[in-house]
Amino acid sequence: FILLPKGPTKDPTAAPPLRTVDIVLDCTYVGEGRRGAPDLGAFGGSFSKDPATLVLRGVSVRDDGILGDATDYKVPQEKTDSSSHIVFEVSAPLVSIPHAESLLHADCNEEEVNCEISPYNFHEHGKGPCWFMGTLRLSSGISIALVLRGPYCSSEQVEKPDAILHPKLRIPLSKKGTVLTTVEFQSSSRNTSLQTQLGSLVTLDCRFALAPSSPLSSLEWRRQHRGSGRSLFRYQAGSTGARAEPKVNVDLPQLLGSGDASLNLQGVSVGDEGTYICLVSTPQHQIQHIIQLQVAEPPRVRVIPAQVSFERDVTTTLTCNIHGYYPLDVSVSWTQKTAEDEAEITLPSTRLSSHLQNHDGTYSISSYLSISSATVQAPATYSCRVSHVALEEPISVSAYLKATEKTRSEELVGGLIATVIFIIVLFMALRRKK
Repeated sequence: FILLPKGPTKDPTAAPPLRTVDIVLDCTYVGEGRRGAPDLGAFGGSFSKDPATLVLRGVSVRDDGILGDATDYKVPQEKTDSSSHIVFEVSAPLVSIPHAESLLHADCNEEEVNCEISPYNFHEHGKGPCWFMGTLRLSSGISIALVLRGPYCSSEQVEKPDAILHPKLRIPLSKKGTVLTTVEFQSSSRNTSLQTQLGSLVTLDCRFALAPSSPLSSLEWRRQHRGSGRSLFRYQAGSTGARAEPKVNVDLPQLLGSGDASLNLQGVSVGDEGTYICLVSTPQHQIQHIIQLQVAEPPRVRVIPAQVSFERDVTTTLTCNIHGYYPLDVSVSWTQKTAEDEAEITLPSTRLSSHLQNHDGTYSISSYLSISSATVQAPATYSCRVSHVALEEPISVSAYLKATEKTRSEELVGGLIATVIFIIVLFMALRRKK
C-alpha cells in the first residue's frame, strides 16, 4: 500500500501565495523654499530638502518563504524634530504599487532606492486636497512615479480648532502625526537607459494605472537629441486612432486595456539614438518617464595579410581594418610574440588612419604596423587588439610570420656551387698532371 501524507500537498510549480506587507522607504521631501531663502533667478525658485519616510501600507507581494514574521510598520512614538521630518502613509486601494517585490527586497539585493516626495499643484491648496508626487528610482534601472492625494487643505479644514497641522507644510495630520495619502495615479518603467544594436527591435517600457476618478487623457512619446525634439506617437482619449511616426508603434488594445504604454521601435539606426520621454496625462496630472537609448554596434576586425613570409632586407606592413562600429571611440593596439617571448609584447610604433563615417552612421579606421626582416626573427605572431564599448571583451585578430625555406635553399645553392667549383678545380688539376 501507499502511505499518503496527511493534509494538503503543495504543488512545487504553483505560484507563491500573496501577502500584504508594509514597505518603508527613507525619502527626501523637496518642497518650496523657506521664506528668506535666496532666489535662484531664471533657473528656478528656491527649494528646501527635509528627511521624510514613505510608508506604503498593505502592499500585496508574493510570499516566497523569506518574508518571515513581517509586522506592520508602527509610527515611532518618540519625539522627533517634527518641523523637519515628515512621514507619508500611503494606501493604494484602487491602484496597485508596481515592482513591489523589488522595493521590498532592495536591501537584501543590495539595491539603492532613491526616493523623493514633492508637492504637486501646491498652489491650489485653497480649493481642495493637497497633491504630492512620489518618485522612486532603483539602481537596477526601475523608475516609479506615484501621484498621491493628500488631505484637504482648504482654509476651513486648516482653521478648525482641533486640526493638527504640520509646522512646515501647514496641512492637516493624522492623530499619529502623519500625512495620510492615497495613490490616484501611478506609472513605471523598467529601464532608465537601454543599449541596442543596429537593426534590432527594442521596446521602451512604460506602464500606468489609474483610479476611476482619474481617466486617461492622452499618451505621448517624444524623442530629444542634441537640442532638438519631435513627437513620435500621440494618442488622445476619445479619438479613433493614434498618430505615429514610421518605425514606432504602441499597442492600443494593451494601452487601453492594461495600461501598457510601451513603445516598440523597429529597425534601430544610429539616428534613433537619444532621449525618449513617455508622457501619460489625466485631466489633472501628468507623469513622465525618461529613457536614454544608446546605439552600440561592435566592430568587425580583419588583419591583412593573415600570413607573411620574408624576403631578405624587406619591410612588410600589416593592416588592421576596423569597420562598422558605433560610437566613435575605439582603442587599437598591436602585440608581438615570438618563440623566445614568454608573453606578448606591446608594440609602440604603429600608425592610424583618420576615422571614416559610413552611410549607416557607423565608423571605420585602419591601423598599420611595419615589420622588418632585419629586426624580426620568424616564426612570430602579430595581433591587432581592438576594444570598444559594444564589446564585452576586446577582439584580437592575428597575422603569422612563418619561417621560410629561403635559408635552406640558399644552403643548397651554396653547396652546389662549391661542388661545381671543386669539380672544376679537380678537373684542371688532373689535366695538368697529364
